[in-house]
Amino acid sequence: MPTDTSPSGTAPRATDRPGDASPFALGLLLRRAHWRAAGVLGEALRPLGVELRHFAVLLVLVDRGPTVQRDLAAATGSDKAGIMRVVDDLERKGLAVRRAVPGDRRVRAVEITPQGLELFDAAHEAAEPLAEGLVADLGPGEARQLTDLLTRLAHPATDEG
Repeated sequence: MPTDTSPSGTAPRATDRPGDASPFALGLLLRRAHWRAAGVLGEALRPLGVELRHFAVLLVLVDRGPTVQRDLAAATGSDKAGIMRVVDDLERKGLAVRRAVPGDRRVRAVEITPQGLELFDAAHEAAEPLAEGLVADLGPGEARQLTDLLTRLAHPATDEG
């Protein structure tokens, strides 16, 4: 489908329909793909009693180890109040704990618990078939190609020289 045009017929109007050529099309398609993926993966997490926002924090903790809340907020795209609520939830569920940071009484690092690691592994097992279904309409090698392209888009190479 072609992109809608303005009344003057010159400037494209953004849509999220296939074939949209507006400069906003990629962002809109990524948003729609995110909603679809979040819905599918949320289904895997629901029986485990957590949401994607909780899993995002567990993911950072598994990757980085104990992490201060300020850094968790930055890594998950959350704000200070939001990350505090998520960490409170994780603590209540026994999936994470806050520990004092040596040398700074005001700062607490969040650490995943053994129970949190068990849930993390169970979530991956539950998500595997759902994630496969998410890309079932792609051809051979296209899921890997999509992952590679999105990785490059999300983590652009930096000039180090």
